[in-house]
Amino acid sequence: MKFISWNVNGLRAVVGKDFSKTFATLDADFFCLQETKMQEGQLDIEFPGYTSYWNYAEKKGYSGTAVFTKHTPLGVTYGMGIEEHDHEGRIITLEMEDFYLVNVYTPNSQEELRRLDYRMVWEEDFRSYLLALDQKKPVIACGDMNVAHKEIDLKNPKTNRRNAGFTDEEREKMTELLGSGFTDTFRHFYPDLEGVYSWWSYRFRAREKNTGWRIDYFLTSKRMDDQLVSASIHNEVFGSDHCPVELVIK
Repeated sequence: MKFISWNVNGLRAVVGKDFSKTFATLDADFFCLQETKMQEGQLDIEFPGYTSYWNYAEKKGYSGTAVFTKHTPLGVTYGMGIEEHDHEGRIITLEMEDFYLVNVYTPNSQEELRRLDYRMVWEEDFRSYLLALDQKKPVIACGDMNVAHKEIDLKNPKTNRRNAGFTDEEREKMTELLGSGFTDTFRHFYPDLEGVYSWWSYRFRAREKNTGWRIDYFLTSKRMDDQLVSASIHNEVFGSDHCPVELVIK
């Protein structure tokens, strides 16, 4: 079973850049999108054999998530059920027979870390949300989690030490989340692989130079480790400042 996660940084823009071809080529069972940046009715897009679920931000042109699936879920929920967090369209959860799939677009701490305090509250609540699901059945959580966990996960760790996405606080929250019973599937297969990233700034020809960050993840409940088949990052795919990431399980 194949899962794809991709921050498209504006779905309407990406649709004009071979999105349908990429979607067909990757041929996933579940295709999760973040930062769709649209409202209901702004785009008519569907794919044969897939059902889609959407969570829109109340603020226009901002955030937003979507899931396309070949498999009918038992149930679908939107957000965490916490008022403070559920206005930006950041979470869609599909309950399947054997697992929960959580598609997430984690808030960015922003310039001068003006949203870092809120991000810390989000992280605590999101971990609690995943752990509550994990008590019922295994969890697959994917998306743009807006943190490069270790120095190996970005090109220039020293100069980015206090920048959003690589603060000690954000990295520690990822450490806590993994320590509470989850596997970073890419590092499960490639613990020491350097130079593989999922996001590049649009500035300074960053992608051309591969000056990137790995901030897009598939995390799975530890007890699923023996079901993991492969994890990959599709840095050959363009159209956004992120590229798709993939997980295959049996």
